Amino acid sequence: MSAADRLVLDSSIALAWCFADEKDPYADAIAASFPALEATVPSLWPLEIANALVVGERRGRNTQADTTRWTGFLGSLPIAVDAETTARAWGDTVNLARSQNLSAYDASYLELALRLGLPLATLDAKLKAAATAAGVPLYHVPTP
Repeated sequence: MSAADRLVLDSSIALAWCFADEKDPYADAIAASFPALEATVPSLWPLEIANALVVGERRGRNTQADTTRWTGFLGSLPIAVDAETTARAWGDTVNLARSQNLSAYDASYLELALRLGLPLATLDAKLKAAATAAGVPLYHVPTP
C-alpha cells in the first residue's frame, strides 16, 4: 500500500458516516475509498466513537440497532489502532496540545500524523488549522 493510500482518521470523519445530520461529501468519499485505504487512529478513537454513539442514543439521534450496525461497519474497515498513543500522552501530545491550542484528544491525532508521516483526515476546523501550522498535510481524496 502506498503512502497515498494511508492516513490518520479523525473521529469526526467516522461520526459523519454514522449521523445523518453530520453527513459530509468529503467523509463519504473517504468511506467509499475503503478497502483500498488504510487508516490509523490513536488508541482513544474506539472510545470516542463509542461515546458519541451512546450519547447519540440518549439524545434520540440514533438507536441501539444503529450503534450495533455502525460499530460492526467500523470494525470491518482496515483501521489500525496505534499502540503508542498512551505512552506519548504526557509528552509529545501535551506539548502539541499546548502549542496548537488543542484538546489532548485532538492533539493525539496530530501527534500520530506527525510521528507516522501520514496525512490527516478531519472535519474539525481547529484541528485542520493546527495540522497546517505543524506541517501535517491534510488528506485529499484521490480523483479517478
